[in-house]
Amino acid sequence: MIEITTEDLRRLKDAEGIILQGCGGDLEEWAEGINEILTEAGILLDGTRFDADRVRVFHNDGLTNLLFLFTDDVHLHMGRLAVWRLQTHSVFGGKWLSDYVPNRLGGFIDEPAEEKSSEQSKTGTKKPDCPLIGADGNVFNLAGLAGRTLRRNGLPDEAREMSKRVFASHSYSEALSIIGEYVNITAAAEDCNEEETEDFLLE
Repeated sequence: MIEITTEDLRRLKDAEGIILQGCGGDLEEWAEGINEILTEAGILLDGTRFDADRVRVFHNDGLTNLLFLFTDDVHLHMGRLAVWRLQTHSVFGGKWLSDYVPNRLGGFIDEPAEEKSSEQSKTGTKKPDCPLIGADGNVFNLAGLAGRTLRRNGLPDEAREMSKRVFASHSYSEALSIIGEYVNITAAAEDCNEEETEDFLLE
């Protein structure tokens, strides 16, 4: 495990992961226990796991927290992980890295400006508007909102394709770029519902 500061955390603008809050006691036992839980839940796949070099330790608001970084060689079932995070939030306080930093630390450092997308999607069809600006910024929430928008506009194949590409992407910036290929990003509606987004991830 690698100990970092909250300032280091704010520099991980191209990364994604899940943060567990309030991890007391032996942190190596914590990491080992989470690996076992996620494996038994069918979230960690193909015998992969979060080894020590993929786990970061940081302190904030009097809590010791663990960040499990998503990397190419850690194979995850993202839909199950999203549901697990909600189901265990009262126990682990799970937050996506892309949600924690903007809401708890004031945002990423040197976060690149969002590029404007064209009117045509990657498939050549006109892209529907999707209210993402101002929404919960974690990549799974944004992908869920974009997927629902595509389905509501008669583009279910594009929704599935986009979801697969987003969850196979290597960075937060790449995921946002992929979403922008399928929808026109507009201001967020006030009735965005994260639970509906998690339902999308299971489809």
